[in-house]
Amino acid sequence: MTRAPILELRKLTKTFAGFTAVNAIDLTIAEGEFFTIVGPSGSGKTTMIRMLAGMETPSSGDIILRGERINDVPANKRPTCMVFQSLALFPHRTVGQNIEFPLKIRGVEPGKRKERALQLLDQLRLPQNYYGKSVTKCSGGERQRVALARALAYDPEILFFDEPLSAIDYKLRKTLEKELKDIHRETGKTFLYITHSLEEAMVMSDRIGVMRAGEMVQVGTPNEIYTAPNTRFVSEFIGDVNVFPVVANGNGKLRSDTVGAEFLPPRALDGFAAGSLVVRPEFLRFLDRPDAAQNSLKGRLYNEYALGSRIQYQVRVGETVLIVEKLRQQAYQGKLDDEVLIGWDARDSILVND
Repeated sequence: MTRAPILELRKLTKTFAGFTAVNAIDLTIAEGEFFTIVGPSGSGKTTMIRMLAGMETPSSGDIILRGERINDVPANKRPTCMVFQSLALFPHRTVGQNIEFPLKIRGVEPGKRKERALQLLDQLRLPQNYYGKSVTKCSGGERQRVALARALAYDPEILFFDEPLSAIDYKLRKTLEKELKDIHRETGKTFLYITHSLEEAMVMSDRIGVMRAGEMVQVGTPNEIYTAPNTRFVSEFIGDVNVFPVVANGNGKLRSDTVGAEFLPPRALDGFAAGSLVVRPEFLRFLDRPDAAQNSLKGRLYNEYALGSRIQYQVRVGETVLIVEKLRQQAYQGKLDDEVLIGWDARDSILVND
């Protein structure tokens, strides 16, 4: 069932002294959606979320919440809440006092504040006896959950997240990614999350928006972004890729001068002149003979890396280094410096304009 929109951006723009940080973005967020914005540093994602939260005023364009323009509504008057990277917890207060703070500001009486705080501790999988614990005695992951509990205490319609997991160690971050997704499902709230980490976005999101130089260059589901990037930038930003600069060869094939080979394309080349052929590492495979795949290359096995259940290989083809990734049970049976034949089928590649 299609969900109704809760938030709409119409030509949203922000400039600072002549520099355009966010450039005429149109976007619709559905109610209850987990939408993640990814992009490199300087892409404009933080400026955009600050406008949505009411901490920056747009230079032009509109922010529409449930059909109402909220450009000039101050942050404390919006039914939204931000979870910051720094968490912004009060160090001199207990866990319970931190969670209750927004309820205290609203004038909720103490008994009901405590009842709500204990409910949120349960929901965020923190023991109820943490209610009286100093927040400075909590671990990084526990403080993250306290910050999220405090945000939920506002009962906001939309929660904004400004890279909240970036300072947490890898193992805990992976746990919290899954927990955030679970909490999103349990609460039914709309989450708008920004990160520079593709991995976070892929794990948690219903949809992903990729930003570059102030513009939203592609929006789609994690699967759409991964399997059908619309530019070389998106393909390279979203995970490891093998990229071949190519031109149409006039015979229905593509020519790559960097590896000195012709390739069958994944689609008809009508109107295509030059761009990039993208092949994900998991679609490359080691071959016994050239005709075992539609496209093949000879190279030298340069290195290999164990990645738990997977093994990643580097194969040098001239000056080009290609990445092949296989499950451990499909590991290459040979040794470094072997001459190898690798290949892929045309349908497993992506042709993009640069």
